[in-house]
Amino acid sequence: MNLFIRFTLISLFLTTSVSAQKLVDPTSVAPEYREAAEKRRAEQIRQRECAHKADVRKILPRERTAYLLQCLETDVVKAN
Repeated sequence: MNLFIRFTLISLFLTTSVSAQKLVDPTSVAPEYREAAEKRRAEQIRQRECAHKADVRKILPRERTAYLLQCLETDVVKAN
């Protein structure tokens, strides 16, 4: 029983909850990195919008990655 408790505690400590990645706040970084932070924030917003579109269209998990890549590519083409 003692061994079971140890394994349980170890597994609880080793597993961490996965949280969503925060949006980068360009105002909170050093001025020399602000431009890169703004680009990263724009990319994160595009990724979230594509993920939201996938949720609305109820894309299956096995097809989600391909859908997200296609969505991001079409967004890049539209921007140019």
